[in-house]
Amino acid sequence: MAHDSLTACLECGLLQRIPEVPPGGSAQCVRCGGTMHRNRPDSLNRTLALTIAGLVLFIVANSFPFLSFEMQGRGTQTTLITGVVDLYQAGDWPIAAVVLFTSILAPGLQLALLLIVLVPLTLNRMPTWLPTLFRWIRTLVPWGMMDVFMVGILVAVVKLADMASIVPGASLFALVALIFVLAAAQAALDPDLVWSRVRINGARTRPLRHGEDHVSCDVCELVVRPSEAMRDGEQLRCPRCTDVLHRRKPQSLQRTWALLIAAIVCYIPANVLPIMSVTSLGRSQSDTIFSGVSFMLDHGMWPLALVIFIASIFVPLLKLLILIFLLVSVQLRSAWRPRERTRLYRVVETIGRWSMVDVYVVTILVALVRLGNLASVQAELGAIFFCAVVVLTMLAAMSFDPRLIWDALEPGHVGDRERRFGASLTGSP
Repeated sequence: MAHDSLTACLECGLLQRIPEVPPGGSAQCVRCGGTMHRNRPDSLNRTLALTIAGLVLFIVANSFPFLSFEMQGRGTQTTLITGVVDLYQAGDWPIAAVVLFTSILAPGLQLALLLIVLVPLTLNRMPTWLPTLFRWIRTLVPWGMMDVFMVGILVAVVKLADMASIVPGASLFALVALIFVLAAAQAALDPDLVWSRVRINGARTRPLRHGEDHVSCDVCELVVRPSEAMRDGEQLRCPRCTDVLHRRKPQSLQRTWALLIAAIVCYIPANVLPIMSVTSLGRSQSDTIFSGVSFMLDHGMWPLALVIFIASIFVPLLKLLILIFLLVSVQLRSAWRPRERTRLYRVVETIGRWSMVDVYVVTILVALVRLGNLASVQAELGAIFFCAVVVLTMLAAMSFDPRLIWDALEPGHVGDRERRFGASLTGSP
């Protein structure tokens, strides 16, 4: 990262200079407290090694069964793709599409694109297509949910423990290792280092001055004057990553409200309607999310019951309430505790994906329990509504622009410390 240039915080919009950060340390925004930069030592080599390992594990995890189900001498096996195929064949294609993208396509594409981007960088080459591919990686990261899928496997195994024998397959261990490797690769990657090697198209006449008109890129964080941006018809594009430039996310409040209202409409049937029906020895039983929690409590499995209750009931409701609060406060131009409201936004972004646990549980059970009248599981309408709630709330959080929280502040509310354009530092852990 160039330490002599200004960078705009993506969460509050304050222009700051990033000072020299020690290895393993980080620089935080002095106004909202958001992390603006981390100094990750030997980032490219570490990330490349982890990416190669991740691709090998990804191939193994998708090539062999990860669970086997045995009941009264009959059994089935499931791979990662089995549940997707079964859901599609049963007509539950919306769930199948979401599970396919979040558990297979997004992680696989992320690893493949990382490899394609990192190899030229380690060879000190900069192809013209590299910035575009690196943008796609940033887009895919929130949608890769293999860690959430692993929790779904654990819950599914517990649900079937009293019903039949569950045997782990070879790819289950590869899947566990892949989760840790992928998380390590994301932690080792320094996006600022990658963007600093991309040549900026066009000439930048001089450094930006305090109070001068500017626009910042939401992807690579480059701050430029409107006259220095690339023009694409009526649109301005970043001269470094070519993403479309906006002072704020376009129609942020309208889009967030629309997605939020749709999520609220889906939330009630998601919790009232059954998410799956279980057939065992000719007897059928329908389960809602709440009945699944009650089942685990009745069998003394309160830790998993707590996980499902928090992930599937409490978290979606919490996301809806927080987003409503943020939207109303922004529209009322409230100046109340903007730092705390920004933290609430970070909470929504962080916890949103974990609500997919129940969707993955249904997918795994549908793929694993396929013994006709002896034992079978079928996804019900509630699962589609619940899947819609998760996706809609994630999209709503992505559509909301947290910089709107700070737009209501008058210039006098910004302290002297912030006017010096210096980010705060935290040392290596």
